[in-house]
Amino acid sequence: MTKTASLRPSRTDLVRPLTSFGGLLREWLPEQRWFAGKDRPVTDLGLLSMTQLFPGCLHLLVRTGHTAVPTPGGPPPPSDCYQLLLGVRDRPSPRLGRALIGRADEGPLAGLLVYDALQDPRAAGLLLERLRNPGPAGPLRFEADPGVTVPAGLAPRLLDVEQSNSSLVYGDSFILKVLRRVQPGVHPDLEVPAALARQGCARVPAPAAWFRTALPQDATLGVLQPFLPGASDGWTLALRALASGHTFTDEAYELGRATADVHLALATAFPRDTRSTRHSRRTAAAMTERLDAAVHCVPALRPYAQGLRAAFDTLAGFDAGPAAQRVHGDLHLGQVLRTGDDWFVIDFEGEPSRPLAERRSAQSPVRDIAGMLRSFDYAARTRLPWRPEWARRCRAAYCAGYAARAGWDPRRNPALLRAYETDRAVYEVVYEARHRPDWLPVPMAAIERLAALGG
Repeated sequence: MTKTASLRPSRTDLVRPLTSFGGLLREWLPEQRWFAGKDRPVTDLGLLSMTQLFPGCLHLLVRTGHTAVPTPGGPPPPSDCYQLLLGVRDRPSPRLGRALIGRADEGPLAGLLVYDALQDPRAAGLLLERLRNPGPAGPLRFEADPGVTVPAGLAPRLLDVEQSNSSLVYGDSFILKVLRRVQPGVHPDLEVPAALARQGCARVPAPAAWFRTALPQDATLGVLQPFLPGASDGWTLALRALASGHTFTDEAYELGRATADVHLALATAFPRDTRSTRHSRRTAAAMTERLDAAVHCVPALRPYAQGLRAAFDTLAGFDAGPAAQRVHGDLHLGQVLRTGDDWFVIDFEGEPSRPLAERRSAQSPVRDIAGMLRSFDYAARTRLPWRPEWARRCRAAYCAGYAARAGWDPRRNPALLRAYETDRAVYEVVYEARHRPDWLPVPMAAIERLAALGG
């Protein structure tokens, strides 16, 4: 029997510091793309739970303490909870590669190699087996839709495209999203697709299995859904269209119809907030607060702040438009997939930087529409010379498709649309300034245009 097979962490191991791999994680965590605290130094690292899922694989929930920094939407929490699946073994293996985190030099795991188990095909396969066979594992609960059959032995592969989470594809049949930053309560990526499946909405793949934890309370940890083989995301398709000189208006029109289908199903599945004026005032105040924090983070916004605030001031007195309801929350071309002539909407997580309660709250469907309109502009600016007419035509086609299915045209409320586009552009400026400075001119061009409308 190997040392990993007999490992059983005691209560004492949990309450004392991470003696075995705390130092390793302090170095490794900030280097991961899904780690949200890159701009906030880690001041503390604690262990909330540790469960042996199977021999040689530990499931951890760790708490990271951070130095506070100004952030649009209010200060971030002083600590975050992250989900880790760590493999431990006696000897190195060529298959570990970049998955290797390091060797523990003290504590109960002293001498063992520690690695990211999601990059280990054996561990990823055993994780699927836990999902295929629902039941408890310490504080964890594995659950499944009894009407869905998940075959055994599906070969796993880790996708290398996500930023805030990790996804495993099993045999081109199912995809498992492993949520990295964990918050209490049911996650939208489980809650919304499950609700839409009950409504018969075929635009969103339904959950097949999932797992959660009692600590933090009822937090969702991962969701398994059908995978759409051969599908292409909207961003890739848009760039191909630009490269070939294709207008993309037919696709944009159908995408608008698909967005409306999802919104109509969401309006039925979840309660709506019909108090338009009160909702508009609350939303405008939050947008203004995010703008003020963004100006502090990105001084280049300062010359445009007055014109941008005018959009939010107009929204505050707005008493028309669609009722607030559950929405996607972060809709753009990368969040939609096309197979044949059909569009599907994925990733209902919302903007990861915002609190979970806010992402689950009722919001105007115009927020999703504005996100997609901004995405057309992003796509048009990836090529030189810039193709503003391409973006304008796609935006018009998308709104027309939405109107054809939803019964109302977003373009008939230009002040409402402008406010949500402005809020989205402010978010984009902060994101690009922090993560992709070379892209900053893209949202800044929108900021200049939108601010001029309020001048």
